[in-house]
This record gives sequence, C-alpha cells and structure tokens, in this order.
Amino acid sequence: MAALLETRGVSRRFGGLLAVDSVDLDVTEGEVHGLIGPNGAGKTTMLNLLSGHLPVSTGTILFAGADITRLPSERRAAAGIRRTFQNLKLFREMTALENVMVGLHASTRAEIFHALLRTRFQKREEADIAEKARAALAFVGLTALADQPAGSLPYGHQRLLEIARAFVAEPRLLLLDEPAAGLNASESRHLVDFIFRIRSAGTTIILIEHHMDVVMPTCDRITVLNYGKLLARGTPKEIRADGAVIGAYLGKGAVAAAAAVRKAEAAHAAH
Repeated sequence: MAALLETRGVSRRFGGLLAVDSVDLDVTEGEVHGLIGPNGAGKTTMLNLLSGHLPVSTGTILFAGADITRLPSERRAAAGIRRTFQNLKLFREMTALENVMVGLHASTRAEIFHALLRTRFQKREEADIAEKARAALAFVGLTALADQPAGSLPYGHQRLLEIARAFVAEPRLLLLDEPAAGLNASESRHLVDFIFRIRSAGTTIILIEHHMDVVMPTCDRITVLNYGKLLARGTPKEIRADGAVIGAYLGKGAVAAAAAVRKAEAAHAAH
C-alpha cells in the first residue's frame, strides 16, 4: 500500500544538540507504526515535528503526497493529522463531552456573527458537534461520564478522553504519544484493544510507547531511534531479535541523553 506519511532527512537542532538527526520515516496507510527507543532518543521531538508543534531544522515531510514541511500545526490538523500528548492537556474544569467537542471546533464553519446571534445554522452545527462528541465518548466507553469534569475522572479515563478528543475528527493519521503512561496492566490491555478498533475504523496510527506489551501486539512495523538517529526498522519479530536495539535499551547513556533533550526543549519553549 502507498505511504501516507514520509519524512526525508528530517532533523531538529536545539543549539548545539541534534535531537533528531536525518531521519527517514515511511508510514503506510492503514497500519499501526511504532516509534520506539530509549529515553532521549528523539521520539517525542519527532512527533512534534510531524504535528507541526516544532519546525524542522532540515528535511522534508510529506503527507498523502503533499509537502507539509512548513505548514503550521492547525493546518496539519485540518489536513487530517491529530495527536495526543505525553503529558495530558485536557481542560480540567470542562466536562468530558465539552473536551471532546473542542476536537471538532477547528473544523466548524460558523463565524463570530453566527455565534453572537445564535443563528439556526450555528445551533444546528453545535448540535452536530455534540452528537459526534457523544459518539466518540461511546467509542472509548465513557458515555456515562460525559457530564463529569475532566479533572475528576480517573487517570486511565483521562487518557481515553484525550484519545477521543483527537479521534473525534476522524483523522487520517493519529499520533499517540505514550498513551499507556500511568496505566495499570488491565488498562493497558484495554488500550491494545482500543488501538485495534481505531485502526479498524480506517485511521493510520503512529505509536510512541515504552510498554512493549502494548507495542508488540499492536504494531505492524516499528522504527527505532537512538540518540536522534535511525537505529532499526522492521516487524515486531525482527525488532525483538535485533541486537543493536537490545543494546540501545540497556545502554548507560540513555539517562544523560534524555536529560539533555529535556533541557534543550525546555529552553526552546521558554523563548
């Protein structure tokens, strides 16, 4: 099948630190593609480059054959790329339903005067958004919690809520950044089933995850990064047997690399 997403020589530099170093990535439409590596490997930075939350230093990103390298994040979202975050970014005081509705407001057609005048068009569009949001909550099993403040939900449910908010717009590509972080074993198993359901609904997925019990059963192919460079790619079976991958996960430099990347990204965000 054709590649939905391609990167060619993508790099990201923070001052003297090369967090992502000339990475080529091919994600086939309809697959679950794992992006793994030790802490500090550049995984989340790569996801930020794909979603447009960070600009690339060099290289090209193609989505459905179109060059999106310089598109801002909101235009990538409109084109069909949605994401979740490693650290939850929910609106805690808003209800679960309202949080999911936010995922659709970027694609609304009603303008400010429609909202001020409460026109029939605006009311109909808002009702359609609420209906789709409720369907997304049902998809993740949170229907009963629709009217609860997001901040009051158990952590595992908050994770599902963030995925529902990204998924409600029916993206072509969903970027999941460590969705199993903080989940217990039962919740992780439920997440595996949920990822299969998202793919069955026609969405391609890039999955960043440290939990191999989530990665190995769900991913069709896996790309491994180490110190910002492409280390390996292949099927789960091939990756499990790759000596270089095993060595990277056990390497003593992983902690130092992770600290350097976190420091560089924090400095960038401060500016």
